[in-house]
Amino acid sequence: MSMKLYSLDELKDRDLGPVGTPERDEFEAQLAEEIHAYHVGEAIKQARLARNLTQEELGQRIGVQRSQISRLEKGKSISLSSVMRVFKAMDISVNLEMSGIGKIALC
Repeated sequence: MSMKLYSLDELKDRDLGPVGTPERDEFEAQLAEEIHAYHVGEAIKQARLARNLTQEELGQRIGVQRSQISRLEKGKSISLSSVMRVFKAMDISVNLEMSGIGKIALC
């Protein structure tokens, strides 16, 4: 008995519709946002470890519980203000480039 294998795109086409449909576009946008949040969380974690800080110590620096730092590092509950507070607490300068606005240097 042979089993048919499907690519991820075939499964997304079947379950969400083809590229360009509202459901598919919403799924793709949400996925991209979650991947971006994961990368930001990893950057926070790597910066914290490079500075030999525990999650608890970093949390104390910005006035939040260790569990909030854990959520940030996992890419959960990420907001620009919380990321900026974390980077400022670790003395990291941040450069943002926003479409139509240009670059903004923070810290």
